[in-house]
Amino acid sequence: MTTSLFMRIRACFPGNLDKTLIEAPDGNCLTYRDADEWSARYANALVQAGAQKGDRIAVQVEKSPAALFLYLGCIRAGLVYLPLNTAYQAHELSYFIEDASPAVIVCQPSGKADMDTIVQGHDGCAVFTLDGDGRGSIVDAAASQVDDFTPVACADDDLAAILYTSGTTGKPKGAMMTQMNLWSNGQTLVDLWGFTASDTLLHALPIFHTHGLFIACHCVLMSGADMIFLPKFDRDQVIKALPRATVMMGVPTFYVRLLAGEDFSASLVSNMRLFISGSAPLLPETFSAFHQRTGHYLLERYGMTEMGMATSNPLHGERIIHTVGPALPDVEVRVCDADGNVLPKGEVGVLEARGPNVFPVIGRCRKKHARSFAMMVFLLPAISR
Repeated sequence: MTTSLFMRIRACFPGNLDKTLIEAPDGNCLTYRDADEWSARYANALVQAGAQKGDRIAVQVEKSPAALFLYLGCIRAGLVYLPLNTAYQAHELSYFIEDASPAVIVCQPSGKADMDTIVQGHDGCAVFTLDGDGRGSIVDAAASQVDDFTPVACADDDLAAILYTSGTTGKPKGAMMTQMNLWSNGQTLVDLWGFTASDTLLHALPIFHTHGLFIACHCVLMSGADMIFLPKFDRDQVIKALPRATVMMGVPTFYVRLLAGEDFSASLVSNMRLFISGSAPLLPETFSAFHQRTGHYLLERYGMTEMGMATSNPLHGERIIHTVGPALPDVEVRVCDADGNVLPKGEVGVLEARGPNVFPVIGRCRKKHARSFAMMVFLLPAISR
């Protein structure tokens, strides 16, 4: 059956669309109905701007509920979402725009003049704005649209998003994530980490990368949960919100900063069931200090832009310090040498991963294994458990 990432996510919405999806720092709440209606409005606005199925939509904006609804509007219309780091400067953006050739760009109002200059010569590329308060020309365009849009059917291997890598081995490269890549990984993580409609995620991550958007937001949307949606990590705001949350995802520095004050205590997090750490190595001393202070063991996992999550420590059972856990249930991983030979335990080599979550094109970089494992350019000891 032909379906799409959006259709699958929409089917996970709670029966009562008036259930809260997002709680903003000011106490304002947005519901699943808001997400459904505004995603339709954004889809209509993007199509009216000339975007067609498969076109790229480049988005460089501050985090806001409107930005999340814009993402949903993109995948609802069968468009390819291209989030860009808000720290990118004009000379960096020129490379991404030239490389991706988006049909529509949504940028911060302060960056519109630079973006207009960048798109000169790109016929038909429309530029809209969106600020961190959810205001801008894309919002105005969407507000004039109807709140209904029939989702565009997509095949599992149709693109849903392009995310550029950090460029540590050369120029940044666009990792092309398919409808199935994103859906399968989200569903696996919902099950693995025990997400339910009764969960409240404390979300303090950016949403221009895999961790904040495709891991955190998808776990909420695919389980019918809700989230406290902070613009960024602000320690005071996080401390204030923690008693109302049940899950938090963060980078190790989040947890280091929480531990820096005596106001972070076991009683403060008595309602929490899970703290997840990723995107950087978690130091053993942070792992230990966190457990001593709160009674919680941080759950460390590992992933990459090109595949979402690949491994995770368990929800139930021992979380081994300074490890990222075994492969996810539908993922296989192994550590090989430069020739693709599997290494003995404890040896350092190249991680290879295979599964429905893995960026499909990357396997072509090593023809010998193109039909089996996709190569991830990352060195680590061979898996010991």
